[in-house]
Amino acid sequence: MAYQPIYLLNEGSRRTRGRDAHWMNIAAGKAVAEAVRTTLGPQGMDKMLVDSMGNVVVTNDGVTILKEMDVEHPAAQMLVEVAESQEDETGDGTTTAAVLAGELLREAEDLLDEDVHATTIVAGYRMAAEHAVSHLTDLAVDAGDDEDALAEIARTAMTGKGVGDARDHLADLVIRAARAVQEDGRVDDEDIAIETVATGAIADSVLVEGVVIDKEPVHPDMPFFVEDARIALIDTPLEVAETEIDAEVNLTDPAQLQEFIDREEAELRSLVDSLTAAGATVVFCQKGVDDMAQHYLAKAGVLAVRRAKKGDMKRLARATGARIVSKVDEIDEADLGVAGTVIQRDVGTEEFLFVEDCENPKSVTLLLRGGTEHVVEEVERSIEDALGVVSVTIEDDEVLPGGGAPEIEVAMALRDYADSIGGREQLAIEAFADAVEVVPRTLAVNLGMDPIDAVVDLRAAHDRGDVSAGLSVEAFDVADMVEEGVVEPLRVKTQAISSAQEAAQLILRIDDVVAAGNLGAADDEFGEDFDF
Repeated sequence: MAYQPIYLLNEGSRRTRGRDAHWMNIAAGKAVAEAVRTTLGPQGMDKMLVDSMGNVVVTNDGVTILKEMDVEHPAAQMLVEVAESQEDETGDGTTTAAVLAGELLREAEDLLDEDVHATTIVAGYRMAAEHAVSHLTDLAVDAGDDEDALAEIARTAMTGKGVGDARDHLADLVIRAARAVQEDGRVDDEDIAIETVATGAIADSVLVEGVVIDKEPVHPDMPFFVEDARIALIDTPLEVAETEIDAEVNLTDPAQLQEFIDREEAELRSLVDSLTAAGATVVFCQKGVDDMAQHYLAKAGVLAVRRAKKGDMKRLARATGARIVSKVDEIDEADLGVAGTVIQRDVGTEEFLFVEDCENPKSVTLLLRGGTEHVVEEVERSIEDALGVVSVTIEDDEVLPGGGAPEIEVAMALRDYADSIGGREQLAIEAFADAVEVVPRTLAVNLGMDPIDAVVDLRAAHDRGDVSAGLSVEAFDVADMVEEGVVEPLRVKTQAISSAQEAAQLILRIDDVVAAGNLGAADDEFGEDFDF
C-alpha cells in the first residue's frame, strides 16, 4: 500500500484543501472586490477608514482603500497587490482592476461547481485576456499632441474624486506640469513634487515652475528674498571635518585653546569664502551647517538652508541646472544653478521657500490647497491619478472611450472568439466575457440606473457599430463618450485586464492551504542562492 504524506500542523491550525480551499480563497477575493465596488465611476461613493488611533481617511480611491484596510487573508492580499501594481503602472484604474479580479473569481466559482477543472478555467482565462488586450489595442485611437485631449483624460481621472468644480483648473495644472518635465516623450513623476496646505480653496492651487521646500533660512540675519540667485547644492556638512579615528587633544595653555578655536573658525571661513568666491548667493545643504558658518554666510548676504531632503536636492538640480557637490573647497561657478527668485512666503499657516522663475526647469512643484486636511489629501490623490494617466497618454499616445464602452466591446469580441474555440476552455472564455461586463453594470448601479437595462442598451448600441457608446452621467443614458470628453488611456484598460487575470489565475491554482513556519528560514540557513 502506497505511503500517504503526513502533514504536521501547528496546534489549533487547520489544513484546507481541494474544493474548500478554492471556496475559501474565492470568497476572500470577492470580499475585497465588494469592498471597493461602490466607489467605481464618477458617482462612486466614498469610504471612511478609521484606524485604532482614531485617524480618519475619507476617499473613494481604490488603491488607498485597499492599502489602508486591515487585510489578513493571503488570497485577499493578492487582490490588494493587483491594485498596487495597477497604480504603479498607470496611476489609475485600481478599482476597475480589483472589481474585475473579484468578478473573474465569481464566474470561476460557478464553473467549478459545474465540475470544470481549475486548470481549464485558468487556460481559458489566459486565452481570453490575450484576445481582450489585442482587441482593445485595435480599438484604440491616437490621442494626438493635443492639450484638449490631455485635459479630457485628466478630468476623467479626477471625476468623482471630490475636487468638484475645480477639475478644469487642476487638469490645466497637471498638463502644464507634465509638459514642463517631459523629455524624449516620457514623464518622470519624481520630477513633479506635490506640497499640500490645508487652508484656502482647491481653486487656489498653483503650479510653481521650480521647487517649493518646506524649509527656512538657518539664520535670522540671512535674506528672505534673493533675485537672480546663484544656487549651490552641497551634500556634505558645512562643519569642521571630524577625524576618522578617535582622537584626544591635550591643552596646557589657554593660548592653545584660543589657537584651536581660531583654526576651526578659519576653516569654516575658508569654506564660506569658497562658496562666495564661486558666486553663490543661495546654499542648500543636505547635512548640518555649523553655527559659525551660519554667521559668516549671513554676513556675506547668502541665504542658506540645512538638512534639505535628498529628493529636494535632486529636484533643485533638475530645476536650476546646479550640480550637487561634495567638496566645498573645490566648487566653482560651473557647479552653480540659476533661479530668477528665491523667496520665503507664508502659505496659510505654513512657511515655504520658493525657488522659481527657473529657465527651462525640469522639475516643478504643485502646491495644492484645500479647506481641511481630508479635502487636501483627496485632492492630492486625485492629482496623482491625473498625473499618472496624462503621463501614460504622453508616452503611449493611445486612448479609448470610457463609460464602460471598451468593456462591452471586449465582451462581444470574446463571445465571438469563444465560438471558435473547442473544448471546455470555451466556457471559461464566455465566463470571462460575462465578468468584463461587471464594469458597466457597476457603473450603472452607482449612477442609480437599472444595470440590466443599461447593459442591454449598451449592447444594442454596440451592435449598431457605435463603439464609443457608454453610460453618461449628464444624459443619465447611453451616449457617445468621445463627444462627451470621457476618454481613458489604453494602458489603463489593458493593464487592468492583464493583472486581474493573473491574480485570478494565481488564486485558482491553489488547491491546498497548509500552515507553515518561517518560510524564509530555509534560505537563511542554506544561503540566498540555495534552490530547493
